[in-house]
Amino acid sequence: MERPQAAQSAVGRRKTALLVVDVQNDFCPGGALAVPDGDSIVPSINRLARDYANVVLTQDWHPAGHASFASSHPGCSPYEQISLSYGPQVLWPDHCVQGTSGAEFHPALDIPHARLILRKGIHKGVDSYSAFQEADRTSDTGLGGYLRSLGVDSVDICGLATDFCVAWTALDARAAGFKVRVLLHSCRAIDLNGSLAAAQLQMSQAGCDLITNG
Repeated sequence: MERPQAAQSAVGRRKTALLVVDVQNDFCPGGALAVPDGDSIVPSINRLARDYANVVLTQDWHPAGHASFASSHPGCSPYEQISLSYGPQVLWPDHCVQGTSGAEFHPALDIPHARLILRKGIHKGVDSYSAFQEADRTSDTGLGGYLRSLGVDSVDICGLATDFCVAWTALDARAAGFKVRVLLHSCRAIDLNGSLAAAQLQMSQAGCDLITNG
């Protein structure tokens, strides 16, 4: 017979999902939008994932000519900020274009039991950092409803990059009513003009637990 404490632990694991954000070739060294040291987190994420029954992988999946690409705006350069119909938008190098090797998951990522691959940024005119809601703040990905259908009430988040897709995902998870832990030891940041410190402050103020030891 399973001990009550062990049973409670198993239930707890089922009620918490691991969200692995954008561990893709273009965000790793050598990629089009490489996050410094981005590939170093892959072994720790593989180890982490073994302890979760519910794992979701997110994947940036942009069509060619996406609105977030500097190349789509003549005269603009990567990392400039412009205003689009839904608000401010940082312009990026072309990255994670659908069907390219850069959009594929890092080859060492090994989570065969992942239950869902959620592709985001698929609409040409709207960016999507968050796994829950696109940047227009009205288009829902359906992730919240999916997680609730599994009985999940809390999420642990890791991946790339801490100050953009991880942070937006964490903030939207909190807004959707989930308990949130951001596993900083298994994240890496771009840190563009102080964006990492700003993102960590915003996540903390929103009630996310920032975990530094793993």
